Amino acid sequence: MQLRTAVLPLLAASVLPIAAQGQRATTPGATHASYHVVRKIVLGGDGSWDYISIDTARSRLFIARANRMMVIDERSGTLLGEIGGLDRGHGVALAYPAGRGFITSGEDSAVTMFDLATLKPLGKIAVSVDDDATQYDPASHDVFTFNGDGASASVIDPVAGKRVATIPLGGKPEFGVTDGAGHLFVNIADKNEVVELDGRTRTITRRWSVPCSEPTSLAIDVAHQRLFSGCRSKVLVVSDASAGKVVATVPIGGGVDAGRFDPATEDVFTSNGDGTLTVIHEDSPNAYHVVQTVPTMQGARTMELDPRTHTIYTVSAKFGPRPAPTAAQPHPYPPVLPGTFTLLVIQR
Repeated sequence: MQLRTAVLPLLAASVLPIAAQGQRATTPGATHASYHVVRKIVLGGDGSWDYISIDTARSRLFIARANRMMVIDERSGTLLGEIGGLDRGHGVALAYPAGRGFITSGEDSAVTMFDLATLKPLGKIAVSVDDDATQYDPASHDVFTFNGDGASASVIDPVAGKRVATIPLGGKPEFGVTDGAGHLFVNIADKNEVVELDGRTRTITRRWSVPCSEPTSLAIDVAHQRLFSGCRSKVLVVSDASAGKVVATVPIGGGVDAGRFDPATEDVFTSNGDGTLTVIHEDSPNAYHVVQTVPTMQGARTMELDPRTHTIYTVSAKFGPRPAPTAAQPHPYPPVLPGTFTLLVIQR
């Protein structure tokens, strides 16, 4: 672990989470959202970023950066430490029964295993090319990584700390979710499909098409068995997971990369790189409507939801001029301006 001196001042003397220090609590079942950014916390640091995940047991946010994982105290907004040694870091899976976390690192096709209590790295596990999203499945007690260019899912035994299986997926996977009962679902971005896996047998049990392009984000309503695929064609596709069929579509913002569902409010969220958060209400399992488009920051494409406080976190930064295209980089990204990386806290 690469510990650094905390770079953020304490936001309040209270021990309440960041979310609880802002506006009034969410009213479950409300259909008229009024979400807005209540706080911006400058975290700083160089490099790009990817997924945000929450450790509800310890009130910590994990934010993936290019070469490290930032760990933020949700109560105070301070930087607790950083887990280094990543090469294009993506996501983290928290295997609470094993007391371990697992970070995907797409450029070196490896997963960094660490101790959840101390954040100490415990070693690396070779998986497959371009390991990206990752998910702990409580039914099988395994960690699954979804490997984009590898067109596969790798299965890790979190106790043994070893890869135990590889499942070909027939296309490039993006985000995956579990229903907690042994079924995992993953978007296949280049085939415009959703694939269902049996976590215990480690096999594909079903796949179906979705009417959109590049499904990336994925969220689940476990109670009603509904999946929410956020697509780069600015559409949210709702699928009946038990039947394997599409039941609704809803417009969303551009450049989506993450989605969440809050069962208490029955709201679906997509974080969009165009600088918006789309809020969609579930009127019934087959009926949905957009209730709000929340301004965030350009590039704020990933997000996390704290189910205890109904607070959303997203991140972005300020950018410099986009470099001129080259043969090696025909579509270069604009550089992140140093010291501008920011955590946005969204409530209603």
